[in-house]
Amino acid sequence: MNNTLMTILSMLLLAQPAAQAAGTLVYGAPGEPVTLNAGTGIDSPSLQAEAQIYNRLIDFKPGTADLMPSLATAWKSSANATVWTFTLRRGVTFHDGTPVNASAVLFNVNRWWDKADPNRFGATFEIWPQLLGGNKGEAGSFVKSVSKQGEYTVVFTLNKPVTAFPALIGSYYFGIASPSAVKKLGSKYGTPAGGAVGSGPFVYQSWKTGDRLNMKPNAAYWGQKSKVDALVFRFIKDPSQRLNEVKAGTVDFASNLNPDAAAEIKADKRLQLLLPPPFNVGLLNMNVRHAALKNTKVREAIRFAINRAAIVQGFWGELGSVDNSLLPASMSWANNKNIPGIKYNPQVAKRLLAEAGYPNGFSVDLWYPSISRAYLPTPKPVAEAIAADLNAVGIKVTLKTEDWPKYLADRHKGVFDMYLYGWSGDYNDPDNFYSAFYGDTGSDDINFNPGNIVNILTKGRAALTQSAKAPYYQQLHELTYNANVRLPLVHSAAPSVARSYVKGWILGPLSTTGALNLITLQK
Repeated sequence: MNNTLMTILSMLLLAQPAAQAAGTLVYGAPGEPVTLNAGTGIDSPSLQAEAQIYNRLIDFKPGTADLMPSLATAWKSSANATVWTFTLRRGVTFHDGTPVNASAVLFNVNRWWDKADPNRFGATFEIWPQLLGGNKGEAGSFVKSVSKQGEYTVVFTLNKPVTAFPALIGSYYFGIASPSAVKKLGSKYGTPAGGAVGSGPFVYQSWKTGDRLNMKPNAAYWGQKSKVDALVFRFIKDPSQRLNEVKAGTVDFASNLNPDAAAEIKADKRLQLLLPPPFNVGLLNMNVRHAALKNTKVREAIRFAINRAAIVQGFWGELGSVDNSLLPASMSWANNKNIPGIKYNPQVAKRLLAEAGYPNGFSVDLWYPSISRAYLPTPKPVAEAIAADLNAVGIKVTLKTEDWPKYLADRHKGVFDMYLYGWSGDYNDPDNFYSAFYGDTGSDDINFNPGNIVNILTKGRAALTQSAKAPYYQQLHELTYNANVRLPLVHSAAPSVARSYVKGWILGPLSTTGALNLITLQK
């Protein structure tokens, strides 16, 4: 009898830890990645997946925009912030068993910034010149050279001071990939046909186009190892469907939901509501290649014609706000206090159109994303509301959309008349928002790049303290407000949801799902 009892107790004790640790963690992703080729993806679905597969030189503390060590255990700069030295973590390997060292970091950086590098395999890495001023040898490039000192030290020498450089190189775009895997797979790297190899907490397994991305925990991970059996990203474009699948239990957690989902989540005891702090901006972008939009009075008329406050109230409610700044409230210190508040006046809009030579209005295409974004969870209805306001003052709007990868490509080519897009911050500095849309390459999409803006951007990056930076960004605020080529629509918090048994999911202000290796399933 005692032996039988002991056997039963032993079986129960052995089973208990397995039950707590076991399980597949399923994420309802807001779309399918465009790519898993680090340095190429600029959209949230790509970056959310890449954040699990790759490590970067520097990471952000969970729930914050504060820097913390990752592949680099330490970093320092010269007194004028033009030379940055990174000390690498020893003993780290990629998922394919090859070493993470200075040579591997240089391999990745050279792919990103050198157009002549043979290991690009056709990729453009457009985010590098957008955030770092230009490619290798170009006039605006922040980086002059990158080199190694021994096996575990990397040195970036800059052409100009950039005080936010550690946060910039640590942003979610710049995951360090296995050189061996990139060379082996060539142009297939980062695609469903090739996959991706990093050193992060999860290992790529498979990618079923139009359906899901499968990953497993990295058993050799140098940091906190995941306690789940597997991680699945299911591609679910519609935010209402994402919520319904979490409610049904077929998905464990999801992000980028509609603002009105918050009340529904709060009312369901099976669910948890998570609200990241607003750290984004949604924009209406106006391409000055269009004959009418080239006219400053026409763009000003559009600003008066759109009832932005009503649109935000109608589609975001208490989770959204609007002002005439690119920057979220956490960086309001960089705003110009002389910029007026939101003004809606259709009669002024009509007068300005007449003064510009368009008394009967004109025709224009307005493009909107086909998938929900953190800053734009319901793109089509918002576009319809904007079109209605513009039609009311005589501007005849045709609404258009297309698949997300093509939308990103066409946006970059500058073929849209007007389009909806935005930005979720990558690091806590005003330059991240301004450089994304202005500067050497930031305005290629709308063909607007005046030299005075470029000059002030350069000075703002070089300033060593917040008080020194503020005057430059206040000037930029005034210049960009008067240019009126990018109309701020909203700063918002997009609700996220998780089943009650999902523990340890920490959302911060930056544009990813966070560190999913911290999650446990306690069913």
